[in-house]
Amino acid sequence: MTTVEGESAGALPDVAPQLRALRRRRGLTLEAAARRAGLSPAHLSRLETGRRQPSLPMLLGLARTYGTTVSELLGETAHTTDPVVRAGRAEPVEAGGWTYHQAGAANRAMQALRVELPYTGLRDAVRVHPGEEWLYVLAGRVRLALADAVHVLDPGDSAHFDSLTPHRIAAATRGGAELLFVHTLMQSPAADLCLGDGPVQRH
Repeated sequence: MTTVEGESAGALPDVAPQLRALRRRRGLTLEAAARRAGLSPAHLSRLETGRRQPSLPMLLGLARTYGTTVSELLGETAHTTDPVVRAGRAEPVEAGGWTYHQAGAANRAMQALRVELPYTGLRDAVRVHPGEEWLYVLAGRVRLALADAVHVLDPGDSAHFDSLTPHRIAAATRGGAELLFVHTLMQSPAADLCLGDGPVQRH
């Protein structure tokens, strides 16, 4: 597998076949799904064939596009009747260098994650999508850009914002950072997460 800048070279089990199966179940062509997710058809094709790994923001965006959860994208079995998430119940998953741990039940309107962010020094993708996000810094420092304002958050700091505000999240310390992250999951294929290195894309 070719290593892509800013992405991990390790494989994510079940992501590629799940992405392909979910798109087909939703009756979407590769071009239509890519457009809704703010990706090129070629990029989505590489994700579906396992030749490129999705970052965590991409997984969140694709989950919104298909009206599902990151857990389903990863092929995890939902435990909707159990409100308690025990430590160590699910293995941590690495995507695009970010490591995240399930911190909430699957198939809920809110998705809760404990996320480990490495320091990359790379420009992070701008994200814009319907809903809300809340984060709480556990360790390290986090750089949060909201529109034209940049905030550096220390351990114990938190932020709660409208996800329609263009935003970037990155570790601000070379040792990386760790945070709790909660976002609302829009159960609609029209609720897209837009990603890009250039100007913000809007739908």
